[in-house]
Amino acid sequence: MNAPAPPHLPWPTDIDPRVEALVTEVIGRVADKWTMLILDVLAEQGELRFTQVGREVPGISQKMLTQTLRQMERDGLVVRTVHPVIPPRVEYRLTDLGFSLGEAFCSVWIWAKDNLERIDAARAAFDSRRPG
Repeated sequence: MNAPAPPHLPWPTDIDPRVEALVTEVIGRVADKWTMLILDVLAEQGELRFTQVGREVPGISQKMLTQTLRQMERDGLVVRTVHPVIPPRVEYRLTDLGFSLGEAFCSVWIWAKDNLERIDAARAAFDSRRPG
């Protein structure tokens, strides 16, 4: 017998279309592994030069690093600072908005840790019912 569903927050019914669009965009951003990895690196290490960010995010190409940082800057998640030296030194740091997105995503990590065994059990049960 299944346990009763736990209570949950009610889903909003009067959603502003702009909020709905933003949520869709943010979910897409959170689902983008590069954004989340860069958020994590900058949260842990603070302000970093472009090349340092690239070294700390394994597997990211320079093109993808540039695109991701540019989009993060556009969204207000990072601040880009260009120091007037030769060659130019460019550094990135999280904004308060970037930190708050990282904190929100942290809840997913906590959820995953708390539910890992349940998910593994559910997957094993599902897989055992499927023919080879």
